[in-house]
Amino acid sequence: MNANPTFRAPKGTFDLVPPRGEAMLAVREAMAAPLRSAGYGYIETPSFEETTLFARGVGESTDIVTKEMYSFTTRGGDDVTLRPEGTAPVLRAVLENNLHRGALPVKLWYSGSYYRYERPQKGRYRHFSQVGAEILGTEDPASDAELIVLAVDAYRALGLTGVRVLLNSLGSHESRPAYRAALQDYLRGLDLDEETRKRVELNPLRVLDDKRPEIQKALTEAPLITDFLSPADRAHHDAVRSLLTASGVAFEDDPRLVRGLDYYTRTLFEFVHDGLGSQSAVGGGGRYDGLSELIGGPALPGVGWALGADRTLLAMEAEGLPLPGTTGVQVFAVPLGDEAAAWAFSLVTTLRREGVAADVATGGRGLKGAMKAADRSGAKYAVVVGERDLAEGVAQVKDLATGEQQAISVNGLVTHLKRLV
Repeated sequence: MNANPTFRAPKGTFDLVPPRGEAMLAVREAMAAPLRSAGYGYIETPSFEETTLFARGVGESTDIVTKEMYSFTTRGGDDVTLRPEGTAPVLRAVLENNLHRGALPVKLWYSGSYYRYERPQKGRYRHFSQVGAEILGTEDPASDAELIVLAVDAYRALGLTGVRVLLNSLGSHESRPAYRAALQDYLRGLDLDEETRKRVELNPLRVLDDKRPEIQKALTEAPLITDFLSPADRAHHDAVRSLLTASGVAFEDDPRLVRGLDYYTRTLFEFVHDGLGSQSAVGGGGRYDGLSELIGGPALPGVGWALGADRTLLAMEAEGLPLPGTTGVQVFAVPLGDEAAAWAFSLVTTLRREGVAADVATGGRGLKGAMKAADRSGAKYAVVVGERDLAEGVAQVKDLATGEQQAISVNGLVTHLKRLV
C-alpha cells in the first residue's frame, strides 16, 4: 500500500469507496423512491451552466454567487460555472425544452453532484451530492405540503427519527417591501461591520442568515416577516401548515428562517438534525414563484427542495443506524482445478441472471485461500466443486455460518441455491 500517493482528492472533497459508496447510493435511492411513487419524472442537466444563470437566479448578493462559485472561461470564451445548486438549471431546462407548454404542473426529480468553494468542515464539502425535486406551474399550497411530506417519508424510510422540520413564510412581492423597509430600519440602528452594513442595503434578509453569534444576538428584537404577511400570503401559509398537520408531519414554526438563495418566496422550510453540530441542515427548499421571470422566462410558479445525501448519511451515523447498502454476495463458488473453474464460471453467470448475487474464486487459488475469499465476500453459502465432484454430477454446498455441508446434484443446484437465499 502506498502511504504517500502522488495525487490526492482535492481539498474539501472525498472519495466514495465501498462500503460507504454503496451506502451513499442506497441513501439516494431511498430519497428518490417516494418521488417515483408520486409520479415525478427524472431530469438530468449538465454539471456546468452559463454563469449568468446563477447570478440572476440565485442572487448576486448571496455568498454562493459572490464567494463560492467555481467559475471559469472556456477555450471558446464562454463564462461558465459548475452548478452550485439544482433549481435554476432545472428551470432553465424546462423552459428550453418547452415542458411548461404541456400539462401543468410539471413534477421532476434529479440527483447529482454540486460544487461550492466553501471552508471544508464536517458536513460541508466543496463537492457534494443531492437529490432534488421540483413542482412547476402551480401556486397551490398543496404542492408545498406534498414536497415536505415526501421528504419526511424518505427520511423515515431510512430509519431516521431525529430530523426536524422548520417552517416559515417569506411572503410574496406584495408583503416583502414593507418588511424589507422595517428590517433595514432596525439593522441600521445596530453596530455592524462594514461588509454587513453593505448587505443591509443590498439585501437585508441575508443578514438574518448570518450565523455569527454576535449577529444572531443583535437580531433578537428584529421584526418578523410573519407580522407583515398579506392576507393572501397568510392564507397560503396557514393552508400549508394545515395540510402538514393532517398528514401527520410535525413541524416547528421558525419566523427567522431564511436560506442562502434569493429566489425564495412564501413557503420556506428546512430539515435539520441536531446530531450534526453546526452543519445541522440535511435538506431544505421552498417556493420560488418569480424565478422564471428572473432568468428570462414567462411567469411559472414553482416549489422544490434538495436533500443532502452526504449529511443524511452523517445523520444516520449520529443515530447509530446501520448504513444501508447492497445485500452483497450471497453465493461464492470455490472451484478446484481448471475444469471446475470453467464450470464454476458458468454457474455464477447463471445465478446472476437468476437474480442471485454470486462471485467466484479466481487465479487458481487452493482450497484454503479460496475459502478465505468466500468468508471475506460475506456470502452465506459456498459452492465447492472439484474434478471428482463433477465426475459424480454433484457440488458441495457449504453453509458458511454453521459449517454444514451437503452434496447437491448439479442439475438442481441453481434451484436449490435460489431457495436457500
